Amino acid sequence: MSAIDEEVFSKVQSALVDALGVDDDEVTPEATMVGDLGAESIDFLDIVFKLEKAFSIKIPREELFPEDILTNANYIKDGKVAEAGLAELKKRMPWADLTKFENNPRVQDFGDLLTVGDLCRYVQSKL
Repeated sequence: MSAIDEEVFSKVQSALVDALGVDDDEVTPEATMVGDLGAESIDFLDIVFKLEKAFSIKIPREELFPEDILTNANYIKDGKVAEAGLAELKKRMPWADLTKFENNPRVQDFGDLLTVGDLCRYVQSKL
């Protein structure tokens, strides 16, 4: 995993503080967006908007939230993401650390996977 650029982290942090009403010190690279910071789907729209504005980039929703994979019967088996689905997620999200998710790839847990660090690496990949 590539290192996180300080300036990128700082802008991502302030976007998250603003969008989620959390404190600076809660927004660490390891913090998960949903579990630790309490982000809900509606918040992600706001976060994406703030990041696009802060960095002057375009963020296609499916790049950050590959729902098409998570709802595709070819990739899902018994509520878990199958090998093919994991391969597709890795290809689409090279900036995300999927190691923990791979151990128990339950679809319902996917939303709790994304960390602030992943978000920073994603933004860096767009710059």
